[in-house]
Amino acid sequence: MRLLRVIVIFLFLVRTEPSYAQDVRRATDSTTVIFPATVFDKNTPIIIGDIQLSGNKKTKDFIVLREVPFQKNDRLLQVDIDKRLVLARQQLMNTALFVDVTVSVSSRIGNVWSIRIDMKERWYLFPLPYFRLVDRNFNQWWVEQKRSLDRVNYGVKFIQNNVSGRNDNLDIWLISGYTQQITLRYNLPFFDKKLKSGFNVGLIYATQKEVNYATGDNKQLFFKQDQIVKKATRFDFTYSYRPDVKQRHYFRVSYNDEQVSDTVLKINPAYYPGQRSRMQFIDFGYQYKYYNVDYIAYPAKGFLFEGNIYKRGLDNVANLWQVNGRAVYSIPLSANSFLHLEGLATLKLPFNNYFVNQRLFGYGYFQMRGLEYNVVDGVLGGSVKTTLHKKVLSFVVRNPFPSKTHDKIPFRIFLKAYGDLGYGYTKTPDITNTLNNKLLRTWGLGMDIISIYDFVFKIEYSFNQLGRDGLYLQTRNDF
Repeated sequence: MRLLRVIVIFLFLVRTEPSYAQDVRRATDSTTVIFPATVFDKNTPIIIGDIQLSGNKKTKDFIVLREVPFQKNDRLLQVDIDKRLVLARQQLMNTALFVDVTVSVSSRIGNVWSIRIDMKERWYLFPLPYFRLVDRNFNQWWVEQKRSLDRVNYGVKFIQNNVSGRNDNLDIWLISGYTQQITLRYNLPFFDKKLKSGFNVGLIYATQKEVNYATGDNKQLFFKQDQIVKKATRFDFTYSYRPDVKQRHYFRVSYNDEQVSDTVLKINPAYYPGQRSRMQFIDFGYQYKYYNVDYIAYPAKGFLFEGNIYKRGLDNVANLWQVNGRAVYSIPLSANSFLHLEGLATLKLPFNNYFVNQRLFGYGYFQMRGLEYNVVDGVLGGSVKTTLHKKVLSFVVRNPFPSKTHDKIPFRIFLKAYGDLGYGYTKTPDITNTLNNKLLRTWGLGMDIISIYDFVFKIEYSFNQLGRDGLYLQTRNDF
């Protein structure tokens, strides 16, 4: 009887083992990459057969295949194929063309494997109403500016992404409110047969009745009147070169015409160089980007670097040299946690006290969490930011509105603890700006919510060296 039980158990185990024709699936947060089981020796080369694409109704096949780290007839070891299937999904998601991507091995004939890539494209046409705060962050507008609707830009923003299926974009913005602005911009990332060269061209015209003319007590000071106090026109052209999926080079030249009212110069004669009320200049810029991360919008693994060299003006009046650098390193600590390290640095030459040359902390990505209400001017500065992330929840919500491509909306929620250090140097510090030329320290706890369309919402409770603390809300992406 005991022998009979052993035989039955043995037969059951044999029948329930996965056969070589079955798939072994490894699930990620928002997609499934499928690896088939195999009887081949690990050192046996696998030949890539057909690469089948599905779901890219508008995106051209060659745009998709450019991001895939293998080609037809490539010979790879199975362990390399496993890694490249994951990498293919990551690089396709980083194009911002798709809401979901699945990469799988669709068939095997001997050692020839065919690959299938299923994609769900984003919505590419966005005729949207435009509503945006002009202040540096939500808290500054809500508390300091008392939720004033006079400090809001509104209008219509027409965006057509992936115009021709080549990941090219057309933007037309008609903005009113705090700033009256007309923007026309077209970006084509690839125009050559090798898919390495592209261009971006834009025209901007803007006027405003309020201007930030100086900094006092580490806060922006504004001047406002009923008439226009500043207007600007800008035309720029950028040539881009992308030798591979990780590197990008940008060479930009632009013509600028800026003018402020005489009243602005009366309250701050050093607003523009040479006490001028109008500046017309040509500027040049070079930018290098290196992306080797799993997800650009919120990297949990990998390295990212951005470097900029900027030259303003061809004369000694508008003259400015500026060098910026930014590096991000995300280190996985476990399946659901990672350490985020970020370094920022900038240098402006020559050292002078012209206001338009002084912007440093509080602008763009040069931020310190916990100093949202403050700005720090300077011509030399740097910052180190450290954040520990822990994923606590991941779920998918069904779209209540019928949609073939957006039927599911994924959410991931991370808790985090962080600390920032920074320093901003100015040659002629104002006595009221007490944060210049000293070490800056902030720290805090928070929660990040990540969802579809690279949406990142940040809830942070921060402390600073001034003894102040507060709750801050952000939708800007730190990465």
